[in-house]
Amino acid sequence: MKFKTGFILVFIILCSLQKIYAQCAMCKQAAESTLEHQPNSMARSLNTGIIYLMLIPYLLIAFIFRKQIWSFIQKYILKRSKLNGSDQ
Repeated sequence: MKFKTGFILVFIILCSLQKIYAQCAMCKQAAESTLEHQPNSMARSLNTGIIYLMLIPYLLIAFIFRKQIWSFIQKYILKRSKLNGSDQ
């Protein structure tokens, strides 16, 4: 349950960030030059579109392999609890 809450919290935080710069040099240059000449252009949305396109494949992979990821996390937590229990 904690994992789901943590995942949702991280997802909300990442989606709510105002300024994330994930543009290649050519895209950034094109957007800046367009923005200088036309302040109300579509260049303002370019960065958001790039972030959206970058995020979707990672979410799909996480969804497809969610059972394997969850079992890996459970094994890791169990291993850590055994290590911490043996120290005491």
